[in-house]
Amino acid sequence: MTIEIHSLTCADLAAARRELAAVGASPPGLKLMAPKAVHRLIKLSGLDPRQATIIKQEMLAAGGDAATHRGVVDGSAPASDCVLMGTFRQYELFCAKLRMQPFGLAALADRIRRTLDHLEGGAVFRLDCRGGELVLGERTLVMGILNVTPDSFSDGGRYLDPGRALEHAQAMVEDGADIIDLGGESTRPGYHPVEADEQIRRIMPVLKQLVNRLTVPVSVDTSSAAVARAALEAGAHIVNDQWALTADAEMAGVVARYGAPVVLMHNRTETTYRDLMGEIVSFLRHSIELGERAGIRREQMVVDPGFGFGKTPAQNLAVLARLRDLACLGRPVLVGTSRKSMIGKVLDLPPGDRVEGTAATVALAVAGGAAVVRVHDVREMARVAKMADAVCRGPGGGPPA
Repeated sequence: MTIEIHSLTCADLAAARRELAAVGASPPGLKLMAPKAVHRLIKLSGLDPRQATIIKQEMLAAGGDAATHRGVVDGSAPASDCVLMGTFRQYELFCAKLRMQPFGLAALADRIRRTLDHLEGGAVFRLDCRGGELVLGERTLVMGILNVTPDSFSDGGRYLDPGRALEHAQAMVEDGADIIDLGGESTRPGYHPVEADEQIRRIMPVLKQLVNRLTVPVSVDTSSAAVARAALEAGAHIVNDQWALTADAEMAGVVARYGAPVVLMHNRTETTYRDLMGEIVSFLRHSIELGERAGIRREQMVVDPGFGFGKTPAQNLAVLARLRDLACLGRPVLVGTSRKSMIGKVLDLPPGDRVEGTAATVALAVAGGAAVVRVHDVREMARVAKMADAVCRGPGGGPPA
């Protein structure tokens, strides 16, 4: 009998249990061995030398490893980042020991454990869209873009007429849109900010028709608290804030007052990063905390890494490749790559010819754990998402058999 050999990939504990069960391992064996089959890397930033030293010692004692600044040993480094390396089981042992340590490490152990839980994936999120429920995580949802602007990079001026805008929104719903995202301000590269009164003038005639005629939630794409307030008062269901509650001091309070879900998008004015994904996660975590302090429930928040905002084309591609790094936040992820310049730079094509490029990014986003994709070409991308879901979640949702 010939012995065959091949590698296995177990992204989470559920996958490890399936592989071990297929071998014929006993239920007690599954419980004992599955945590040994899942390896995780976790990065910590801003440790003082005492914390870094204890963390490295405890992780080594648990059978894992930890990389710290070489200056921690001789005291020449005033602070250190740390990369933890270990199996799920080793982290369990490590966290148990860390909870007995001083210098704030007991609380850090609980945060590490929550992060590990978030990385397991498969979570289903339920947004209360002001009375209706939107379920994220069972399959990838599609958000259709509806710009009522004269200058958007891809469809500027096409839907200024309210009747035509409504027809387009209805067509997107028929094509598979689960959410319609209405915007009255272009944020293309080099855009000029639009005053709140003008945004309201543009969106309100369309919004009033959408909330009365559509069967799906309507989000308003704005960073202005005044625009969000007017839209929510008129019946909008979700706020999509491209500055994640940081551009307008009143935005968090408005969202909390109306009990609406909010999309928090990473954004910045320059593209220099020391740690690209670490800084994106830090920004989004700060926005989550800002929202919670204002009274927004964490369960009502969605995060967006902000493709095309404060990032070079190469950085955008890197974020897409590392999308799963956002899972540590424990919130559903929205991805908006549709027709953007990151695609144009690679394919050397204008916005209208970027459907195939968008399709590739949508498929990769689904594989990276995205819960929602924001797109112009709804029919095509709904099909891409459904096919990608069949691979990544299984034909009926959930993990593949």
